[in-house]
Amino acid sequence: MKFTVDRAVLLKALAHVQSVVERRNTIPILANVLLEARDDALRLTATDMEIAIVEEVPGVQVARAGRITAPAATLYEIVRKLPDGARVEFDQSGDAPLALRAGRFATSLMVLPVDEFPSMTEGKLPHQFALPAAVLRNLIDRTRFAISTEETRYYLNGIYLHTTEAEGRPVLRAVATDGHRLARVEVDLPEGAAGMPGVIVPRKTVAELRKLAEDVGGEDPIQVALSDTKIRFSFGTVNLTSKLIDGTFPEYERVIPRGNDRVLRVGKKEFSEAVGRVAAISSERSRPVKLALARHHLLLSAASPEQGQAQEELDSDSVSYDAGPLEIGFQARYLNDITDQIAEQVEFRFADGSAPTIVTDAARPEALYVLMPMRV
Repeated sequence: MKFTVDRAVLLKALAHVQSVVERRNTIPILANVLLEARDDALRLTATDMEIAIVEEVPGVQVARAGRITAPAATLYEIVRKLPDGARVEFDQSGDAPLALRAGRFATSLMVLPVDEFPSMTEGKLPHQFALPAAVLRNLIDRTRFAISTEETRYYLNGIYLHTTEAEGRPVLRAVATDGHRLARVEVDLPEGAAGMPGVIVPRKTVAELRKLAEDVGGEDPIQVALSDTKIRFSFGTVNLTSKLIDGTFPEYERVIPRGNDRVLRVGKKEFSEAVGRVAAISSERSRPVKLALARHHLLLSAASPEQGQAQEELDSDSVSYDAGPLEIGFQARYLNDITDQIAEQVEFRFADGSAPTIVTDAARPEALYVLMPMRV
């Protein structure tokens, strides 16, 4: 195999694929990236056996077609440190190391047999549809903060993607929860998605997909194909294939309260900044911020045995609350994780000081959040 490629386009592709490679693993081949050069293109593949990213780099000068594997992290670091504008030449044959040259720089990398490199991209994915990139990013951004990191409840370690009906119309819904908060966001059901199984997309896949989709135009489509066990996202020259979490997502609708009739509406900016200020009194991330409500009145407070206490009263012009007095506490970080998803006005719906609270964006009803209170 012998080919020459621009450093900039190679670096971008390597940055994408090498991020799935586990730095520590017991299978040496999984630390490598598969390079396939043919037809004036270079195809790079990396996998950790749970996720595989394949990216094609066009405009490559292929002198001799072939396939080889090379250590992903080392190759990425070498290319990253080459000067801008460099042309990188790769040359390898037989069992010899992979020779890499750029200007006066030259190195060689040990290779592993291509036959040992696993394939994750095979198999049928019968359910296929497309989502605009901006829509998919929105689904991810407004739910992923609630994904659980508790490995014992592995079925919560991802985003549950499924079809359902909302107010008489079919929707595609994304849900995540860690038992302390729940995020639920929905969009109109894309053509072709009807009949798809409910699937749990793993946390690592969600993170990689979000990074890869960052530069995709808002209206550009991202193709989604899935089965009961696998999902693939395709856009531009990139394909991301992932196994799905083999588990049953809980019946989340049962934890969404129905009778919360005490409604607080407050400006997002004022509320978030006040939460940050009063929470700064304590270094403990789990310490609650207390909300004390009365008619058109909101007082936020926090206390720490070591540091003291802090409180802030929000201006009545930014607070709308007509129900009876109420005191309720929430973890500050959880509050801000949710309000970060809201544009201008936050709407809280309370039942009492110990029941789950519903949080929504007054202007964007397609998203709903549930937050469990803390004792104060």
